[in-house]
Amino acid sequence: MKVSFVGKGGSGKTTLAALFARHLAAATARPAPGPAGSASSVASVGGERPALLAIDADINQHLAAALGATEHEAVLLPALGDRLDMIKEYLRGDNPRISSAAAMVKTTPPGRGSRLLSVTGTSPIHRELVREVGGVPLAVTGPFATEDLGVACYHSKVGAVELLLNHLVDGPGEYVVVDMTAGADSFASGLFTRFDATFLVCEPTLRSVGVYRQYVGYARDYGVRVHVVGNKVDDASDVAFLREHVGPDLLTWFGRSRYVKAAERGAPEPISTLEPANRAALELLHATLDAQAKDWATYHRHAVEFHLRNASAWANDRVGEDLAGQVDPDFVFGPQPLVR
Repeated sequence: MKVSFVGKGGSGKTTLAALFARHLAAATARPAPGPAGSASSVASVGGERPALLAIDADINQHLAAALGATEHEAVLLPALGDRLDMIKEYLRGDNPRISSAAAMVKTTPPGRGSRLLSVTGTSPIHRELVREVGGVPLAVTGPFATEDLGVACYHSKVGAVELLLNHLVDGPGEYVVVDMTAGADSFASGLFTRFDATFLVCEPTLRSVGVYRQYVGYARDYGVRVHVVGNKVDDASDVAFLREHVGPDLLTWFGRSRYVKAAERGAPEPISTLEPANRAALELLHATLDAQAKDWATYHRHAVEFHLRNASAWANDRVGEDLAGQVDPDFVFGPQPLVR
């Protein structure tokens, strides 16, 4: 399952993304719900921990710190945005529809001959760009550097994340947790459609609720279900405020946390010491994610749709060829191509 954390800047989405990733890293196997809610498949066998990958796709790169990295350790993490050429060359494989790695853009979908990724693996991308932080395998987009000011768009860096997710096949008991850029900036690409569930972190404030309304207004046009997760909730009046403004989209909420405060002061503790109510909220996020139905056909259809849209809007001119030809009409995306 792939899940994104979105919301207004300062709402705590990075904090909750880190909490959820640490929760998953500490979890053991659980039954995966079948067609009628029955336990027809098993997330992983023998009580093993789920396969996990966290990705920081926010312009403000704070997920590593939220997972327990020091400032020095966070700066030394390899950046996806710095290795975009390598990523493209690897994912291209021997796909005959892609003339060169330089012809790949952030929306290029996979086809026959493309290399697909698993959540964990031994690919060059995993080896060179994923590091364990606080017990969580983490890849980071990389900061918006001084040399980028005035001449580059941050979404060109986030394009590496979109390419990875376009080519990533996840199975039962495998999770990808992505901390997205704040607010409606997520809609600068088709990246918002790359997830099985979207958790929108919302404070009990009018500004935060405003971001929720803006987000769902876009997301629902593409069938993206948004689950609202309240944060920084002090009392029942805060919950009532959220219920009034987001209605049934409110899934759960997190209260003020001594655990989070200690982590933000550089003294992280085991996830088992998180307050019981907040731990219960994490469990509900986990159960909600596991209950989502995989829809590989829609996933691939959205990838193709946004690729064709980007091709006609700007990518054809930039690359110098018609990138609609990169779409393989006979390719079926999902777990089967990965094992062939």
